[in-house]
Amino acid sequence: MKLRRAGRIAAATLGVSLAVGLAACSSSPDTLSQQWEDASDKGYIAGDGSTTSIAPEARTEAVEFEGTGENGDPISSADFAGHVTVVNFWYAGCAPCRAEAPDLIAAYNEFDDQDVKFLGVNTRDGEAVSRGFTEEFGIEYDSILDTVGDRGVQRAFAGKIPLNAVPTTLVLDTEGRVAHRVLGQIAGESQLRTLISETLDESGS
Repeated sequence: MKLRRAGRIAAATLGVSLAVGLAACSSSPDTLSQQWEDASDKGYIAGDGSTTSIAPEARTEAVEFEGTGENGDPISSADFAGHVTVVNFWYAGCAPCRAEAPDLIAAYNEFDDQDVKFLGVNTRDGEAVSRGFTEEFGIEYDSILDTVGDRGVQRAFAGKIPLNAVPTTLVLDTEGRVAHRVLGQIAGESQLRTLISETLDESGS
């Protein structure tokens, strides 16, 4: 019930959030997107685990993106059409990313037989490091390598909702629109399960 109330409050204040973003645990006033642009090596930017939930009628249009996975395969938003999609922004040296990996895997396994897909977006690492993390934790879903250079995937999502922390986890509805955002480490599998289930319920899945 606390999560649902927090979601309603966050949805009501979304306009403010979009305008000013949320504070990150960093002394720099720059946004995360600016730090990505500058290829900052300050270490991870920690969020506070806060959740923003957006009512269907208040959501932006679908996020369109494309990139290359850590196995060299092309990946685009079209691959996730019609599915509730969990998008997790991470990199291997990020301590909260490592801490939340088992919860992401547990949720992935729980919803494996439903209309839910998962995608990682690695914001810093090369192929070898990214794949090493994937193998270490036994992650079965792919991650786009969206590192120094174009950073097109991060740009696409940041254009719809602020990405002010690593990790950040988004839940997209079946139309590819952002329904929920968690800034920082997720509070556990149960939190992610609730957000996914609520989004599935919207589509009757």
